[in-house]
Amino acid sequence: MRRVALTLVLTVVTAGLSAAARGAGSPEIAALQVALHAEGLYHAGIDGVLGPRTRTAVRRLQRRAGLTVDGVVGPHTRHALGRLGRPKLGSRFLRPGAVGWDVAALQFQLAWHGFASGAFDGVFGPRTSAALGDLQRWAGLGVDDVAGPLTMRALRGPLPVSPLALEWPVRADVSSGFGPRGERFHEGVDFAAARGTRVVAAAGGVVRFAGWNDGFGKLVVVDHGSGVTTFYAHLSRISVASRRRVRAGDALGRVGTTGEATGPHLHFEVHVRGAAVDPLTALH
Repeated sequence: MRRVALTLVLTVVTAGLSAAARGAGSPEIAALQVALHAEGLYHAGIDGVLGPRTRTAVRRLQRRAGLTVDGVVGPHTRHALGRLGRPKLGSRFLRPGAVGWDVAALQFQLAWHGFASGAFDGVFGPRTSAALGDLQRWAGLGVDDVAGPLTMRALRGPLPVSPLALEWPVRADVSSGFGPRGERFHEGVDFAAARGTRVVAAAGGVVRFAGWNDGFGKLVVVDHGSGVTTFYAHLSRISVASRRRVRAGDALGRVGTTGEATGPHLHFEVHVRGAAVDPLTALH
């Protein structure tokens, strides 16, 4: 009965989220995971899924705090989580410097809507501020550094998708998908292609960048129009120059391990008006 109660609580809290956002994981459960991680009780990924590890961590917290060990995240359990255990998302305006459960939930929603802010930590710092501003600009809102009702309404909308169908940049298995990865968010997909594999343009367009870009290593960015850009990272070699027009299937470079890559693969991103979207929803 108590497990049912927890499920009902979480269902009520997440009511109003779009079906797509619910499929991406619950921001409230992600906030719970962030708080449990800060207490040293949860060591898996911040994915917004109420799985066995999250349930076990809740019970460990309750046992440590001398509470009834029932797995129900009620007021006493949230109080035991300290400042990251409250308040609920939407109960206050969020500004830089804020810390709490609602900030962690906001960070999770921003990431799924294409504007990741680094680690999910429940702290409204400079990266969260930048991500919020990008989301507000994308949604046609005033950029005011405050997450209020209009921002929350934008985050309840459907996740952005590409208006263009794209071709596969390499023919290889996906080794890491779009979504949460550990305490952060993976804004693209990784293709497990061998070093030297030919990388091609996913659609026609103009090369906006071709060169070195920190963690991406050797990177090519192609602008396809309609607000869509694609990123091809960790290349061993670049075969095009900036401002060159390319067609779908034209060679852009070769798979490599440049930048922050632990092994040969292509990291591929799709952005729509600046928002990172799941590339697999656009590839055909």
